[in-house]
Amino acid sequence: MELTAYWEGDYRVRVPVRGFEIVSDEPVEFGGDDAGPTPTELLVASMAVCFTMAVVHAFRKRNRDLPDVAVKVTAGYDGLRLSRFRLVVHSSLPRQEVEALMDRAISYCYVSNTLLGEPEIEYVVADGPLTSTPAAPPH
Repeated sequence: MELTAYWEGDYRVRVPVRGFEIVSDEPVEFGGDDAGPTPTELLVASMAVCFTMAVVHAFRKRNRDLPDVAVKVTAGYDGLRLSRFRLVVHSSLPRQEVEALMDRAISYCYVSNTLLGEPEIEYVVADGPLTSTPAAPPH
C-alpha cells in the first residue's frame, strides 16, 4: 500500500485514497482551520473502524448473526504519543456471545496487530518535489 499526503496550507493535509479523499487538520486553537480530524483522531478512528470490521468478520466466518455492533475506543496520551488504547464492544447480543469470538476478532484487526508488532519505520528525504499532484475528487 502506498499513499501520499499533500499539504494545503496551515495544518491542512489531503490524502487521496482509492477515489476518496481524507482531509486532516488541527483545531483552530492549535493553528489549524479545523477542516478535518487530527492525525491522532484518525489513528483512533482507524482502530475503531478496523476492530468493528474484525468483529463483524469473526461473526461471519462462524455463520453467526450479528444484529448490531459498535466499538468505543478510548486512547490515552503520554507526551507526544498515544500510550494506551481501550476498546469496548457494544452489541444487543448477550455479552457471552460476543466474548466467545473476541480472540478471533482480535486476530483479524490489522490496525491493532500492526501497533502491537512495532513496525519498522523508515524516514527518507527525497531529492526533489513530487512530479504530479492528483486533483481532488469531484464533490
